[in-house]
Amino acid sequence: MTDHTRTIKEFIVKEFMPDVPVKQLETDYDLLAGGVIDSLGLLRAILWLEDTFQIPLHDAEITPETFRSVKAIDAFIEQMHHRVNAT
Repeated sequence: MTDHTRTIKEFIVKEFMPDVPVKQLETDYDLLAGGVIDSLGLLRAILWLEDTFQIPLHDAEITPETFRSVKAIDAFIEQMHHRVNAT
């Protein structure tokens, strides 16, 4: 887990789960199976990732699994940062 976890949790709660305290959102909670993020939510999350973390997602392999949980989103951010820094 990285220091991005809190930022990701805050976004998820603000956009999709406004009645849930940030500290209550588990990093491995299945956001897709739980109905938190749907197809429109995926688009919002992709745009948020691009803006917040300056990640060029047009070249990334984005799948619903990328947004399965806070932990998965965090791992994706780390992977993309390594890819961008390697070029």
